[in-house]
Amino acid sequence: MRTLTKLSKAPESKAPETAPEQNKAATADVSPESETARHELDGRIKGSSPLARDTVHVPPHPHARAHESAIKHVTGRAAYIDDLKAPADTLHVALGLSPVAHGRLTRLDLDKVRTMPGVVDVIGFHDVPGHTDIGPVFPGDPIFVEEEISYVGQVMFAVAAESHRAAREAVQATVVEIDEQPACLDPVAAAERGEFVRPTHVQQSGDWEQALANAAHVVEAEQFVGGQEHFYLEGQACLVQPTEDEGVIVHTSNQHPSETQKLVAEVLGIPFHAVTVEVRRMGGGFGGKETQASPWACIAALIARRTGRTTRVRLPRADDMRVTGKRHPFHNRYRLGVDDQGVVQGGEITVIGDCGYSPDLSDAIVDRAMFHSDNAYSLGEARVTGHRARTHTASNTAFRGFGGPQGMMVIEAAMDDIARRIGEDPLTVRKRNFYRPGRQMTHYGQQVDQIALLKELVEQLETSSDYWERRRAITEFNAESPIVKRGLALTPVKFGISFTAKHLNQAGALLHVYTDGSVMINHGGTEMGQGLHTKICQVVARELGLDTDEVRITATRTDKVPNTSPTAASSGADLNGQAARDACLKLKERLFDFAHEHLYKDQGLDREDMRLEAGHLVAGYGESERRIPWGELVQSAYLNRISLSEKGFYATPLIHYDRNVGQGRPFYYYAFGAAVAEVSVDTLTGEYQVDRVDILHDVGDSLNPAIDLGQVEGGFIQGMGWMTSEELKWNDAGRLISDGPATYKIPTYGDLPPVFNVKLMEGHPNSMASIYRSKAVGEPPFMLGMAVWSALRDALASLTDYAEAPRLDTPATPERVLMAAEALRSRYDTAQGAV
Repeated sequence: MRTLTKLSKAPESKAPETAPEQNKAATADVSPESETARHELDGRIKGSSPLARDTVHVPPHPHARAHESAIKHVTGRAAYIDDLKAPADTLHVALGLSPVAHGRLTRLDLDKVRTMPGVVDVIGFHDVPGHTDIGPVFPGDPIFVEEEISYVGQVMFAVAAESHRAAREAVQATVVEIDEQPACLDPVAAAERGEFVRPTHVQQSGDWEQALANAAHVVEAEQFVGGQEHFYLEGQACLVQPTEDEGVIVHTSNQHPSETQKLVAEVLGIPFHAVTVEVRRMGGGFGGKETQASPWACIAALIARRTGRTTRVRLPRADDMRVTGKRHPFHNRYRLGVDDQGVVQGGEITVIGDCGYSPDLSDAIVDRAMFHSDNAYSLGEARVTGHRARTHTASNTAFRGFGGPQGMMVIEAAMDDIARRIGEDPLTVRKRNFYRPGRQMTHYGQQVDQIALLKELVEQLETSSDYWERRRAITEFNAESPIVKRGLALTPVKFGISFTAKHLNQAGALLHVYTDGSVMINHGGTEMGQGLHTKICQVVARELGLDTDEVRITATRTDKVPNTSPTAASSGADLNGQAARDACLKLKERLFDFAHEHLYKDQGLDREDMRLEAGHLVAGYGESERRIPWGELVQSAYLNRISLSEKGFYATPLIHYDRNVGQGRPFYYYAFGAAVAEVSVDTLTGEYQVDRVDILHDVGDSLNPAIDLGQVEGGFIQGMGWMTSEELKWNDAGRLISDGPATYKIPTYGDLPPVFNVKLMEGHPNSMASIYRSKAVGEPPFMLGMAVWSALRDALASLTDYAEAPRLDTPATPERVLMAAEALRSRYDTAQGAV
């Protein structure tokens, strides 16, 4: 016999919190249990540490709230994949990896492996019942080696055992014979031979050859831009449980649950609905878990289904770094025609992306590098060519900026080079080349809007950072200092926001309201520490007139919101925020219709005047105003059989791109920013330090300035690491030798500049109809780190009285800085002697 559960007492919801008191840090809006942590964080922000920032602009703002899991993070209660409880008989997986970069597998004898203590199952290529190629977009990524080996670390087989140690020891018993062949590790040589993972693409506007022929000056150069390891704190990991209906539940640290669902289903040979993928949070992703988290889920799912036992995969750090792809290294070349004022008239740019052995996402990544080879500047009549070179390394993949930073590097180098050629300050040359009235069209046919914002942003930063006063002081210092040279640079960022694959620009959400008035929201985005879940909760609370404490978010699951896009391209809040808002708007309309018909009937109140605010349904204004508490409204709706659940959906409008002609509008809007960096360089050793950084960044009307500031700070520091210290090294045999924190150096707290001023641009909402006129903030700040590289070039240029900008490949390690200094001295001394 079914009985109706007793309804909860209808609560009167709390009103949304007011703005924090003037001058309080945005992080003050946290629960009482975090009071100690808050004070410590306030101390860090205000500069209690010797290395703390002198100024961090944290404006009082009604939407500045702490991360929804902040307390769980700092207290250790936040559960990551390795924290999930699993049955006592859970199996642990170790991988058998290729020891060579290129060759043919002639023998793989696993008989002894199967007899090792604790081993339960061993699988390879021929044990896969379904698809064996798990390429995310294009084929080329076999789950296991069948015959051809394409990089050191490629997975040949997997061992499942009672413990992780037993599995790793069993791998060592393998008998492997490989016919080793020469490996290609040079993308330029591969491009010259026509060895590509995808066809070359060209974007062109106007007669670029004529522009070069007519130019007063032709400036040309080339550069190598290094790759970058994601170095997420939580490595690649998953936990897969078999289900009673021949399916699996996959818990994974993953930016693209729907893609993993698809690939797992195809590998197992079962329908998509038999696979459920869940992601509560990641300990970092940065793009490294967009496509390259799926192979481990596929392997674990195969073993879980074969054995009927829960299976765990967690890659040791060294294995993780060897088997997964990185940010694409690029080789860039440019030849630009400029007038006597240094204004670009046109020319050609060529970018060669080192894609590794397979396509992965390289087509779109090199496309984005091409889209951003202009950065904030009009190229005039230009041709941009992008090659996708195949090399025998792990397939390179998405990384914060998705090719955009590598493309921007070529034009930022050109701006410095042009400035030295005509004898002007690089900032002056940059400002002359900004997109401007009459020169607003990109080389791929999209008009740049908000060009006045870019100009104002740079001028504000130019003033607030005392750029010209510091420039004069630095020039005087360098004239008197023969060894230590100081450098200064202001570099802008213009970054396009949208997936360049049009179909990915969509999102869904699922909203539930329960009879006690509490709200549950689920959406297709994933949380990797960037605060997406916090922002979505805030969107829902804002639409329903509630405090965010009354909105709970659940883990991203493919059985709640299907067919989701990856959390990437800085679009998480834009897409999923709009989808959540759409669900709220639909539910509000339903509740307003109900209230008008049943609660305010015959009271003469206009349906259009209803609104949700301060935890109430409010109808009318002034003396005729009527209020009903949110909880009472919800229970009344339930008793009258009104649905309290709704789905939302959003698809980005206006965007399109025709790759056949290389023209279109691939981006919904652009985000802007700028950074000023000052450095000191010891030109006898190449050692340097970053003395000061000033940043002004455009986020439109911020959804959460506390979180956005953190994203700007973190993005800059990660970008600075890419530019300076994070060096990937392979030996001649193609083996990655920078495979751990002892040999690969990410920035630490001690690398923060002693003066670090960060501010969000105010008073400039997004010109497009984004969520509450905000702008994306995930990727654009990464490229602010280029200011440090440009400042290093500026310091070195002083060795030639600013007559020449040195070639400085990245990462600009002290060794590279020293070699650049020596090369400049040699050329300058020779030239002076000749004179």
